[in-house]
Amino acid sequence: MLHAFKPPMPSNEILKNALSKVLIHFPHLVGRLTRDEGERQCIILNNAGIRLIETYVPITLVDQMISFASLSNDVSHLHPPIQGIDEILQIQLNRYVCGGLVIGSTGHHRVADGHSWNNFYIAWSRLVRGLEIDPPPYHDRGAIMIPRDKPRVEFDHRSMDFLLTTTPMTQPVFYPIEKLFTHFPIDFINKVKAKVAQENFTPNQNYSTFECLLAHVWKKVSQARGLNLEQFTQITVGVNGRGRTEPPVPMEYFGNFVLDALPRLKIGEVIMESHAYVAKTIHDAISNIDGKYFQSFADFKELCKRNGEELEKIMPAIGNILCPNIEANNWLRFNFHDLDFGGGPCAFFYPNVPIEGVLIFLPSNKEGGGIDLVMSLLPEHAQLFKQICYSLN
Repeated sequence: MLHAFKPPMPSNEILKNALSKVLIHFPHLVGRLTRDEGERQCIILNNAGIRLIETYVPITLVDQMISFASLSNDVSHLHPPIQGIDEILQIQLNRYVCGGLVIGSTGHHRVADGHSWNNFYIAWSRLVRGLEIDPPPYHDRGAIMIPRDKPRVEFDHRSMDFLLTTTPMTQPVFYPIEKLFTHFPIDFINKVKAKVAQENFTPNQNYSTFECLLAHVWKKVSQARGLNLEQFTQITVGVNGRGRTEPPVPMEYFGNFVLDALPRLKIGEVIMESHAYVAKTIHDAISNIDGKYFQSFADFKELCKRNGEELEKIMPAIGNILCPNIEANNWLRFNFHDLDFGGGPCAFFYPNVPIEGVLIFLPSNKEGGGIDLVMSLLPEHAQLFKQICYSLN
């Protein structure tokens, strides 16, 4: 991720001092990934530290922001490296001649989900400003996802979420994938929501902004791909379990607590049915990942452990083609622009995800707000998507 801050900004020494203090509260980030006696991946809390890089960039941040605006410009030099790295967290402080700052970071996703990473940055920024971490992170991993005395699996977690390690993994085939940036202004989003409300056939049923806009984008991506109308397509949508379980897992829990919802329709249904129909399919799939589902998942995990069965999470690799499916990441509730280190305002810049069919929804940096969509498609599909993405027909 890249967070950009206009001057004035606190010095690197102040930022590093606060970083050393905040890491005391996040011991998993200074540990290392390892394997236990059963060859299961785990985190050893050995206080080995993170990797910190400092650079000086001899241009102004304004010039850099112009570079950010072009998807063709490579800004990988502002990120720490990702190959051959043992550290779970890396931070790179890129200081500009004007005093502005871009914080580039990489973190291992097996250690924490997006909600947790966001909480870490907010905690770091509070310490820079001399404030306490409020609330402090919750780390008792043994107190969540507790299996029942008699485990009872009520959903098909095996086929939905996992791949047996004995199943051969196919190597990704590298295709030319085009990265797209689409801005949806507030007035267009309101039109989409109004269309969903007008078409809605379920009384007293409201849909979130994310569900409405995702329904619209799913329609346009399916149309741009030009697939057989009888073919099925599904979306992978991560669902945060905090607050959904009983007893509820605290929002300040630091770790991974996300399971996937998988709304599924025929291509013809996605394109030809109403926005409300598609939004309802998305909403229902997300709503079904409730406390009952999470408890069933905990029981499933326990039974796998008892049987000595090792499962591998299904995750797309760089270069994969997800077509006819997509993966939608909802970052709209991550308060990137509220991140305050006591200096200039923050702008967040999206990561490069070269996997066809991956979508990231995030709050826009543009004046007037709105939502930005970052996605990757095959070039021929990307061109058509650009032409039709603002049509409500």
